[in-house]
Amino acid sequence: MAKSKRRSGGSDKLKPYDMALRVLHEHPLLGKVADALSFRPVSETNRFFERCTYCRIESRLVIYNQALSLTQQQWLGVFALATLVLAVGGGEQADVPNHYCDAAAQLAALHWWRAWKIGELPEDIDVPDDVLAWGRLPLPDIITRLRNEPLAQKLNANWLLSGSPTIPMIAVRETQHSYQPLSPVRTVFANALADAAKRALALQRGTPTTTRVGVHPDSIVNQAKRWLITHVPLLGSLLAQFEIIEDLEMCRRMDISIAAISTYLGEIYVNPARALPLEQAKFVLAHEVLHAGLAHAARRRGRDPYLWNVACDFVINDWLVQLNLGQPPAHLGLLFNEGWRGQSAEEIYLHIASDLRLRRRLCTMRGDDVDMLDERVGNRDGGFTDREEFYRRALAQGLDFHQAYGRGLVPAGLEEAIRTLAQPPIPWQAQLAEWIRERVPLPERHRTYAKPSRRQSATPDIPRPRFYEPEDQVATHTFGVILDTSGSMERDDLGNALGAIVSYARQQKVRAVRLVYCDGEAYDEGFVDIETLAHRVRVRGRGGTVLQRAVQLLESRPDFPKTCSILVVTDGMCEADLAITRDHAFLLPPGRGLPFRTHQPVFYME
Repeated sequence: MAKSKRRSGGSDKLKPYDMALRVLHEHPLLGKVADALSFRPVSETNRFFERCTYCRIESRLVIYNQALSLTQQQWLGVFALATLVLAVGGGEQADVPNHYCDAAAQLAALHWWRAWKIGELPEDIDVPDDVLAWGRLPLPDIITRLRNEPLAQKLNANWLLSGSPTIPMIAVRETQHSYQPLSPVRTVFANALADAAKRALALQRGTPTTTRVGVHPDSIVNQAKRWLITHVPLLGSLLAQFEIIEDLEMCRRMDISIAAISTYLGEIYVNPARALPLEQAKFVLAHEVLHAGLAHAARRRGRDPYLWNVACDFVINDWLVQLNLGQPPAHLGLLFNEGWRGQSAEEIYLHIASDLRLRRRLCTMRGDDVDMLDERVGNRDGGFTDREEFYRRALAQGLDFHQAYGRGLVPAGLEEAIRTLAQPPIPWQAQLAEWIRERVPLPERHRTYAKPSRRQSATPDIPRPRFYEPEDQVATHTFGVILDTSGSMERDDLGNALGAIVSYARQQKVRAVRLVYCDGEAYDEGFVDIETLAHRVRVRGRGGTVLQRAVQLLESRPDFPKTCSILVVTDGMCEADLAITRDHAFLLPPGRGLPFRTHQPVFYME
């Protein structure tokens, strides 16, 4: 007999009972039992099917009334209950059609259903808890109680799947082609329960329930992982979140020389062909997990992925050497330079990027590629994901535990990096607002008696001064904006930048800003009123990027005061020798970076 077909396509094309059957087949316990059964819909036009009947059971066939208006969860509950009726052996009593046999089988099934709560049952299918407790008994004992005890006589007559005690729920067809023995259904159910018990015991013991390709719990690398978790609290809570994968074919496919890490998948890949000894495995695991804990992938900000990876390796390896944690792999040139101790990865990156000879001698744990597998060139999200935030928090908690219990000294640079990342980042809007407040403070009001106040006529005996702003102060109460309008600059980023500038300039009562558009050429817009900048500004350009021309144009204009600052809005794809003599700041889209080193403020539109 053919099983019910699982339809393909979008879930919006499926009926509630079709979606319920799909969920039932995927259930970890009843799914295997449901696969051994067949489900057939029958409409209300069938003369052997009453409208009050939810379903009937014939051998290993469940016939359900598709004319009922039930939700997906209610259909799931009905199908699960019918499956449990057969799983507990209800069909074996069907050779003698009897209302008590049907009720006993459904009571036993209800006892299992209440423990798992698979879907929802219609309100009619409900019995008191005292009667439901009989479901723990063998079926013959339940039948006896239903026959003899007065409590059973008070049950609602509609609580059965058949909808009525006069309609049989379980029946066996006597034709040879339709009959199938029921004992395999009970066997499948028993095996499913045994498998679930094994998984629960394995989970309690802390052993894996399944053997995944590349996972070797007793390998040297996993021994190193357990040692680090036990003896190095700084890394223990963070390292416990990662699974070690030692798959030779996978490492060959991804060109992993020694190791690599995926923070998104929570996996560390180690090449088993290297046969790392215990001390080297400790060093490699600590190295990779620090990449995740220090959010190196998210901090790249448009830099070259490989050179950024190398710069981070120099910093991490120096800390591991100071911690005396394991030994670096002997067959890999350790990226270590004591002269760079105390410098950040951002500073080391500039050294590497400017030294072509040094770049030829560099390699990571992966080889000639990045070992942080979550790196994506051109990634514009730029922000920390929830998983990376969890890793940073785990590393910070490990540091607190490490220091609280005196488990050894931690390099000052590593502690500072962990503490810095543990602090929530300041939103870029707040940083930009603070920069504007410092450069363009609220104008100081002066008072004069030369022109009386408008309230003077109300109190002619009391002289009242008039407040005004000096003209020289009004002229310098502004700042310049260089807007990169090249083709690589997204329109959404331009809108976000202009909106923020207008909002915070209004708070500081800035009447107008000096605006210059720039792509391959500079377009001087002069002083633009704040309201005009917010609503009616027309972007010019959209070609290449040469910001130096805009800087020279703005700095050379006599009507732009020399004390005013400049805000450069760009995507960072500009010349590497950009020179700005005045006080300035940069506003960049998320995930982008500048091609040069600067001590001026840099804000990212995260």
